[in-house]
Amino acid sequence: MLTVVIPAYNAQDYIDRAVTSVRGFDEVEVLIIDDGSRDKTAQIADEWVTRDPEHIRVIHQENAGHGGAVNAGIASARGRYLKILDADDWLDRLALKRALERLALREEQGEPLDLLVANYVYEKQGKSHKAVIRYGNVIPRDRVVSWDEVKRCRYDQYLMMHALILRTELVRECGLVLPTHTFYVDFIYSFVPVIDVRTFEYLDVDLYRYFIGRDDQSVNEQVMISRVDQLLRVNAAMVDAIPHPDDVPPKLYRYLVHYLRINCVICTVMLLRSGTEENAARKDELWAQLEAKKPEAYRAVRRDLLGRLITLRSKPGRAVIMSGYHISQWVLGFN
Repeated sequence: MLTVVIPAYNAQDYIDRAVTSVRGFDEVEVLIIDDGSRDKTAQIADEWVTRDPEHIRVIHQENAGHGGAVNAGIASARGRYLKILDADDWLDRLALKRALERLALREEQGEPLDLLVANYVYEKQGKSHKAVIRYGNVIPRDRVVSWDEVKRCRYDQYLMMHALILRTELVRECGLVLPTHTFYVDFIYSFVPVIDVRTFEYLDVDLYRYFIGRDDQSVNEQVMISRVDQLLRVNAAMVDAIPHPDDVPPKLYRYLVHYLRINCVICTVMLLRSGTEENAARKDELWAQLEAKKPEAYRAVRRDLLGRLITLRSKPGRAVIMSGYHISQWVLGFN
């Protein structure tokens, strides 16, 4: 029924928690991708296979980065549905049970889903209040819906990889190939397949636990600034992928524009936060390339207040951008 792919690189301190959270369900295949780890990750993964060879597999490969590991998981998954679980995160078992029951019910009813959406929780180290991203104000609960029924998302709402259980064949047929040795490819994973999603459902359970707060984590601000080239590479892939508005349902296009806008904002903020004139110029180049490649998307992205603010070149405009960024840091608990 469901393959849970666990991309793992030097994850010896976390992988047991991730595997423990998803093992023991007859309907779940656990597929660990050891991405050339140099610590004990490979050994730990092999031990899990020895314990439960019927449900757990491991692929050992040369290091290809998060994207390369996810690519391997997509290619080798045996389940009808696919869930990506990073090795330092985990799933809530009760919520997973409910998700599996819902997928099985829709199969029995002859309404197989392209996508099942669930909530995710920011598990910030040392933070007692955990921010939860829910979608009840956007997607009707507990029934199969189409894009016509989807409302506008808030700025903190978009279908991150953590929220998605996708039909495996849809992911394969959409032609998704993530870039190797590149961070932040989860934006591409949660953007490109969604273009082909037509039937989906929202299950209001807190399924994915997103562990944040480590200094070496890819979403740490200083780490993101140091990897801004990779952020821009991911953004360019999203720009290339976004379809013409006439080729998809209108509210799907509205959502894709929303997600692209968020990614453009993240890139812009990190370029500005770096404090260099070179990156300030690259910010202008980012927006110029979007206008040149996809003029319809450029106009749609800037039609929103956030889109207009983020492209301001004045100091007051930058101040507004940075204020919003700091508020989001505080709310979600990012470094």
